[in-house]
Amino acid sequence: MIMANITTMSGFLLMGFSDTRELQILHALLFLVMYLLTLAGNLIIITITTLDQHLQSPMYYFLKHLSLVDLSFISVTVPKSIDNSLMDDGYISHGQCILQVFFFTSLAWAEVAILTVMSYDRYVAICFPLHYEVILDPSTCKWAVIAVWLSGSITGILYTATAFSITFCRAKIIHQFFCDVPQLLKLSCSNGYLGVIGVAAFTSVMAIICFTSIVLSYIHIFSTVLRISSAEGRSKAFSTCLPHLFVVSFFLSTGIFEFLKPTSDSPTAFDLMISIFYTVMPPALNPIIYSLRNEAMKGAFRKLLWGGEFTRKKTFLSWC
Repeated sequence: MIMANITTMSGFLLMGFSDTRELQILHALLFLVMYLLTLAGNLIIITITTLDQHLQSPMYYFLKHLSLVDLSFISVTVPKSIDNSLMDDGYISHGQCILQVFFFTSLAWAEVAILTVMSYDRYVAICFPLHYEVILDPSTCKWAVIAVWLSGSITGILYTATAFSITFCRAKIIHQFFCDVPQLLKLSCSNGYLGVIGVAAFTSVMAIICFTSIVLSYIHIFSTVLRISSAEGRSKAFSTCLPHLFVVSFFLSTGIFEFLKPTSDSPTAFDLMISIFYTVMPPALNPIIYSLRNEAMKGAFRKLLWGGEFTRKKTFLSWC
């Protein structure tokens, strides 16, 4: 591992999980298996929601973009971490670190935004079922997704511009398996980090607004579902809402905990596990969670698995 001239080198040193060679190999293998399973799961969702005529509603259109976000999100950090562990070399160049920060913050915000849009979709579908296709018409869905990706890009630009405008004067050691913004701030010896704090404060306010809208949506959803007289209707409503609620709670709770806790020069195994929970676990679990109680998804998967033919016809979101 590169340990000489850490302060003067152009890049950074990612400390990762362990200096023990056997544990590094184990970490690389576990991350590789999880990464391949995540890619497969999200690619399957993207494929079947594109090809299957029964999965063309706004809910599956947004789910397809969530899978695209998840697939990209996990690809930002995990492959580099696997490579570093296998090569026993935690070095990451300045340019690679900039790209990691940009794509990580962009996709993290895109995840929050798309989950917020999906909660609104469930709110309209359950509380205003007769007006569902009018409120969430193809044009609205398209612009909602554009807003998700655009807001993510703006967030990434703001974080990247402010994070790398500061002067790094300490040993460029990052106690994380990727270029983490809070860890970068610890390397600063100037007041330049105030810009990052300003961006973080702004995005935190926006995240609180998103979270509040999600909570309000689900208050209305559950109050409506409980008034449904049919047990089958309640079960169907819960089967589409509970997976989304679990994903939102898991991603936001672990992410908020990670960014609120103070950074440490010697992080514990618990700190690294929390990082895994919000960077690796959501993209890996989302395909399972959304498919577990969804008969349409399971039917489309079986059709894909056994080489069945997907017959396409003009549907509500077939052009999106």
